[in-house]
Amino acid sequence: MRLNVVGGGLAGSEAAWQAAQRGIEVILWEMRPRQMTPAHVSDKLAELVCSNSLGSDLPDRASGVLKAELRRLGSLLLACADETRVPAGGALAVGRERFAVLVTERLEAHPLITIRREEVTHVPEGATIIATGPLTSTALSEDIARLVGAEYLYFYDAIAPIVTRRSINMEIAFMASRYGRGDDEGGDYINCPMDKGQYDRFVEALISAERIELRDFEREDAHFFEGCLPIEVMARRGPDALVFGPLRPVGIVNPHTGQRPYAVVQLRQDDATGTLYNMVGFQTNLKWPEQRRVFSMIPGLERAEFVRLGQMHRNTFLNAPRLLRPTMQFRGRDNLFFAGQLAGVEGYIGSAATGLLAGINAARLLKGQTLWILPPETMLGALVHYICHADPEHFQPMKANFGLLPPLDVRVRERRRRCNSYAERAATALENFLREQPGEGIVR
Repeated sequence: MRLNVVGGGLAGSEAAWQAAQRGIEVILWEMRPRQMTPAHVSDKLAELVCSNSLGSDLPDRASGVLKAELRRLGSLLLACADETRVPAGGALAVGRERFAVLVTERLEAHPLITIRREEVTHVPEGATIIATGPLTSTALSEDIARLVGAEYLYFYDAIAPIVTRRSINMEIAFMASRYGRGDDEGGDYINCPMDKGQYDRFVEALISAERIELRDFEREDAHFFEGCLPIEVMARRGPDALVFGPLRPVGIVNPHTGQRPYAVVQLRQDDATGTLYNMVGFQTNLKWPEQRRVFSMIPGLERAEFVRLGQMHRNTFLNAPRLLRPTMQFRGRDNLFFAGQLAGVEGYIGSAATGLLAGINAARLLKGQTLWILPPETMLGALVHYICHADPEHFQPMKANFGLLPPLDVRVRERRRRCNSYAERAATALENFLREQPGEGIVR
């Protein structure tokens, strides 16, 4: 029994591991380093190309619930993330290089996984998982489009700049996490405070700054996904858009003044040693000289040393409601699965989660077992149910959120209690489901 997994990103890496753990021989295809993408910089599997944060790890957050489910199901990526985490308050952030190296080492060492460094230009015959992500190569994209008979949709992710820790002016900036979450030394984020005048001047400069001209494939009708919106696009929505978005000051007190800033730019540790920090929410498509000019207007970043500047890249996804089943199978071919952002989920953890489900179900298909459709009360079950049953005429990629879950039997008005109730119900639903799977045995 052999399974092809195409794509060595988060979804493909998780899918390959899950299938191999169930006794399936896996060929994992990854075109890097023979053919690179505009966003990747290494040949490592599961390389993170945007933020180094995998989202909230708090038990009363939707992302935290999804992570708890993945840990319960024996996720490789969550195990590696836990081993390489860096301080980030209530979020799970990792040292991106250590994380990718560890995932690569684990997959290379698995006796049932063979990694082939070649571009796949056609959908393989036989049992296959396609998890090539937002930067699926042109040749494979064209073949998938021919196979599914559906028009591809495009949107554009933008990655945020990274600055050196030593170049941040800590006489102005300060360490803090929202509402005091974080370590004992004051918090896990570096915060750059703004008063109203500084904020207004920054927004004006941001809106008027030059952006990189769209290339041929970046059509006039291209749309941006809300979860990774360029900061200059957000700023154009109105003068207060940023202060209610990534620059919101709620839960932050400036220790230099004892007051809450009018706006605050947060920077999150990006590497294990704490020498690099990325600008949270500052995905951008500004020209590089403009990024240096405008972002240096931020108090505390006057002399910032940028080791990576922002850029945009294409993202491609299927119209999942028309094409996929809740098992992650393609409706037109039982032994073909899709996973990750290509399948219509958003973010690192959603990608890993759908890869996990696709890997489990591909293995079960090859072994003649019933495929899993997870309960809608679980976060993963609800997420997959959504992408497979949403309105296909207006489908957008989705990330985990409590709004996807069925209503609670009893109405709970207080938000935290309500979220905790969702989390407890999800955990119970998953345990009940697993008890009904004879011989499954989650291998960690």
